[in-house]
Formats: sequence, C-alpha cells, structure tokens
Amino acid sequence: MKNILQAFVVAFSMYSKIPMPQIEWKRDNMKYSFCFFPLIGAVIGLLIWLWSLLCVQLGFGNILFAAVAVLLSVLLTGGIHLDGFCDTMDALGSHQTVERKLEILKDSHTGAFAMIGCVLLLLLDFALFAQLGADSPLLPVVCTGFVLSRVLSGLAVVAFRCAKNSGLLSAFSDAAEKKRVGIVLAAEGVACAVLMLSLHLYGGLFCLLGAAVAFAYYRFMSYRQFGGITGDLAGFFLQSAELLTAAGAVICLAIFY
Repeated sequence: MKNILQAFVVAFSMYSKIPMPQIEWKRDNMKYSFCFFPLIGAVIGLLIWLWSLLCVQLGFGNILFAAVAVLLSVLLTGGIHLDGFCDTMDALGSHQTVERKLEILKDSHTGAFAMIGCVLLLLLDFALFAQLGADSPLLPVVCTGFVLSRVLSGLAVVAFRCAKNSGLLSAFSDAAEKKRVGIVLAAEGVACAVLMLSLHLYGGLFCLLGAAVAFAYYRFMSYRQFGGITGDLAGFFLQSAELLTAAGAVICLAIFY
C-alpha cells in the first residue's frame, strides 16, 4: 500500500504542479506511477468543467472561457507536455538524421519551429474552446478527453519501444510493471470511452476518433522519425490528442447542431 501511495505522489510530482509530499523516487514506487497519470487529466477536466459552470452562471463570454480553459491546462501541468511539443516541432522541422533529431530533442534552446508550433497550437486550442463555448453539451466529453489522452500516453510507455536507453521516459518505462500497468490503463481507457459515449453518443464517437488518430500518428511518426518514443514525443502526443479531441467535438457540433 505504501508503494501504491508513493506511486500516486510520483505521478503527480512529475506531471503536474499540484503540491505533493517530497519522497525519494525509487523503482518500487515508480513501477505503478503511470496507473495514476490519468488522474491528473481528471483534475484538469474537472476544473475546466467547473470554470464553464461559473462562466454560465456569471454570464462570462466564450472568449474569456476559452482563454482560462487553455491556461488551466498549462498551469496545472507546468507546461511539461507543451515543452515536449515544442522540442518535437524543432526536431521535426530540422529534417536531419534520426541521431541529430534526438540531439535536438535534448537541446534546451528554443528554435523557430518550436515557437511557430507553440503559437499555432495554443491559438487552435483557444479557438476550439471558444467555438465549443461554456454551455456546450459536448464540453464534458472534451474534459474527459484529458483523462483519455493520459491513458493512451501511459499505454504507449508500456507498449512502444523507447528511442534511447536514457532519459526520464526510459527510466519510467524500465521501472514500470508493464503487464499490470497495461491492464489498469486499458481498464481506465474503456471506462473513459464508455463515459464519453454515455455523455454524448455522437460527440463521444467524434472525440474518440480524434484521440485514435493522434495515437496512430504518434506511433507512426515516432518510429519513422526517431526510432521510438521519448518523453518529448509523449508531450507532443498529449497536446495533439487533446487538440484533436476538441476538434472532434467541434466537428460534431457543426454536423449535428
């Protein structure tokens, strides 16, 4: 039980800015940490949903709603996934060899492709939330997508090959009790899918399709361009999955409403 509680703390300490007790990271308390990774998405989704209720109650417009919704996601994660997205954009934009791209991922400097990609991502994210609006019937589905994206990210860690034997993601992958973690994450993924479909059948289908497209591209791009996944590529996937989930909801609204 102690290791399970510590795995929860490790997950939230690494992938969120939510205050947690300081503990020593060891193999024993890291092996189940990805089981709790989706809970961070649950916190983000819940806060965005509560913010939407407040916006409706106080009559705030969709622009303010969308701006704070995007801000909440970045603040609660500390931008760790956005940082990975930016590094990946720089590496992909370089059109270099696999080895050179992996070096660019580790480079702490921010290049032009990272800046361009970051601006476009945040702009699209903002536009999609603004298009949805605070009172959208599909917003709870999109909020659940923050959980699903982390479920899929965790499944990739235990199922996909790593591009290198060093780095934080490799350490988590090596420490993970992969079979058990995979079973837990798969169960969480099924629960997410059922919840999204029960909240809104067509909206759930479109959002699940968006997440599936992001996941398929993540696997294809990572293997083709980098020889496997890394922590930065995982951040790229998470941002892409959340963007495409929201896009799926907006497309559904355009078709059926």
